[in-house]
Amino acid sequence: MSAYVTIGANDSEASNRFYDAVLGTIGWSSHAEFPGWRAYSEGGKGEGFTIWIARPFDGGVADQGNGSMIGLFATDRAQVDAFHAAALDHGGSDEGAPGHRPHYGPNWYAAYVRDPVGNKLGMICQAPID
Repeated sequence: MSAYVTIGANDSEASNRFYDAVLGTIGWSSHAEFPGWRAYSEGGKGEGFTIWIARPFDGGVADQGNGSMIGLFATDRAQVDAFHAAALDHGGSDEGAPGHRPHYGPNWYAAYVRDPVGNKLGMICQAPID
């Protein structure tokens, strides 16, 4: 069993479209699905860290945690830029446009978004800043 995170969804179809597009920017895809649930992993291999998108077990409304964020790593700035654009094109909202974040480190380049539920995601790479 690998480490995983579960992100709540209210509209599985909308959330799946969002995560298909956004995670696709870093080479992730779905490797498992059943009603109301979809799992994503690097290359869709089902190995390593997994992200599950799911309706809450208790049947309640999915909502974001205040102060919670999932940070994922990109290989380069182009992936960070593509992640941000894909998120905005698929129902997400901007929480910080792609750019250099020198307060985190000299080569820290990141973008931040919220998914259709409001969960916060960050995409980060450490690449030399021109």
